[in-house]
Amino acid sequence: MSEGGLTILDGTQLRAVELSLPPVEGSGLITGAEVLELAESRASLALHGLALPESIKSAAFQRLGVSDGAAFRTTEFDYAKAQSILQTYVSAISNELKDDPIVLAILDGRTLRIFLEDEDDFAMLAENIFTDLDTEDRGKISKNEIKNALIRMGLEMGIPPLSEFPQLNDILKRHGAEEKEELGQAQFAQLLQSVLQELADALAKKHIVMVQNIKIVNGSKLRKLLADENQLGGVLKKILLEKKDDKNEKRIITTIRLCLEKRGKDLGLPPSKVDETETLFDEVFTEIESKNIDAEPEKDEFMVLLKEILEKFAEKLEANPVLYDAVD
Repeated sequence: MSEGGLTILDGTQLRAVELSLPPVEGSGLITGAEVLELAESRASLALHGLALPESIKSAAFQRLGVSDGAAFRTTEFDYAKAQSILQTYVSAISNELKDDPIVLAILDGRTLRIFLEDEDDFAMLAENIFTDLDTEDRGKISKNEIKNALIRMGLEMGIPPLSEFPQLNDILKRHGAEEKEELGQAQFAQLLQSVLQELADALAKKHIVMVQNIKIVNGSKLRKLLADENQLGGVLKKILLEKKDDKNEKRIITTIRLCLEKRGKDLGLPPSKVDETETLFDEVFTEIESKNIDAEPEKDEFMVLLKEILEKFAEKLEANPVLYDAVD
């Protein structure tokens, strides 16, 4: 799944993974550790070569229902049992990614080629960067400003950080982009084009895969909440307590909204700081308020209402997941 130039690993990529064990020689037995290593290797290949985070592997392993991890890894299984474990573990990894997707930036030169192939877009880009770097408005900048130009372009335009792609330094040297010779706008654009072209070719041969600090709310966690009556009952209890303590006698719909806005992130809703969150809440509660809701419903009716609200949130988030910067 891709969105806005980013690749979202949500488990769907693992559906086509080859899950047959290779032939086993000798006794025909295979250890739990070998099964896990094979599963993780095949999952990684399907996920653009990403080394699975320990958090994902640990959570997926827990889904196997194994009480003693050390003993499991040394236990030898026959071919059929090992095959079943392999399939179960990869499925568990897929489910973990569905609940907590990983966002990648895959830099393979294609984004750069798009800029380079459109002459008008590239000319405008080069002009804007030149103007930004020409802080003294002299109509000239030093050649070594090319590195700053690349930093300004950044991941959004397919430029990897130097720390992730040291080869970029070699490209700059080959084009004399570390010298202090001054360039006019046309010369700068020509040099930038040459550097970007070589960088695009290099990335096509060796892709850079970078995990982004972006969280995705896609309704999966809400679905788990809706399927857990005990957890759902706990949410209902907290809302009822807030309603009881409320001195202003707010309408029940208002109380539910305020409670979900306050506790929503823990339940599987996007945090209130995210721009899309308010719009999402407005959409859901506008639909709910259009119905004739009892001002003081009974507890059972209250639970039905809460489920309906959370179900609407889940549907909307499944259709349009909300992405936000986890660092903010």
